[in-house]
Amino acid sequence: MNPEVTVTSQSDEPEASAPEQSASGLSGPALWEEVRIAPVEIALPGGVGLTLRAYRKASELTPTEIEAEEEDPFDARKGGARHDDEEEVIVDEEFQALLEQGEADKDGKTADADEPDPADFEDEKDEEEEDPAADEEVPMFLSHKGKLLAFKTPESLVSFIRSGAPHDLAQLDSWATVADRVQSTDIDPQPDDRYELDLVVENLRGGHDTWDLPLLIAAGEVARDLGYALRLKPVILALNAGSPLDDLDESLRSAESGGMGGFFGRRKLKKIGAQQASLGWRSVIGKISAVVDWRD
Repeated sequence: MNPEVTVTSQSDEPEASAPEQSASGLSGPALWEEVRIAPVEIALPGGVGLTLRAYRKASELTPTEIEAEEEDPFDARKGGARHDDEEEVIVDEEFQALLEQGEADKDGKTADADEPDPADFEDEKDEEEEDPAADEEVPMFLSHKGKLLAFKTPESLVSFIRSGAPHDLAQLDSWATVADRVQSTDIDPQPDDRYELDLVVENLRGGHDTWDLPLLIAAGEVARDLGYALRLKPVILALNAGSPLDDLDESLRSAESGGMGGFFGRRKLKKIGAQQASLGWRSVIGKISAVVDWRD
């Protein structure tokens, strides 16, 4: 007699669990491309910091808040005196008559003053609408109240992102995605997003033959971005069009481009004083360093 063979149907066996799929979605460069934000590494005399940067239309952003500059007590005193003078009103009969006439105008007893024709302002509106520079893309960093938030490690940056603490990038429509998905392994800036401001002054002091063109050009780019985003007037003015540092930047770019433009760019660089350039950049880097809020 054959022994009974128990056949277990496939339906009776426990179903094999399917491999878990990651719910984190995109990561690394793909994540940053989707949210249009990028991790940035900036080396300053005080250390190397990690932060975030985004570019958006100016009309889409609310600029960072900056603390009001302390008022000069002497200017305040003068302003108070002017205010007192404005408050002091000497009323005579002629002035009183003018006041009464003004009240009569409000009551409709006299003819209303002619109002400007709205058509007179149409040309001005058209000029504003046609100005493309009025709504160009501008930079914004991970900052708060005029301070750049810089982190020593990817872990500390991610911890801050998830904390819900206030900062300027929170206004972006893609910020919720960043806070939900970002991992410490995603904080790996691309080569073009790494800046070594701590080497700029020393490199300029070395003389024209030792100037590192890519280093200095990249420094100009990030310094302009930081000046605009953090509303640093001294930095903006120092790098403004026509300034000595702007002339230096244009010559560096020409020299880097090669060809005849590079030849003339190198000739122009020879005429720029190394000491003047290093002192100018030292001031710019000092202003930027003063508004960095280092986070561990």
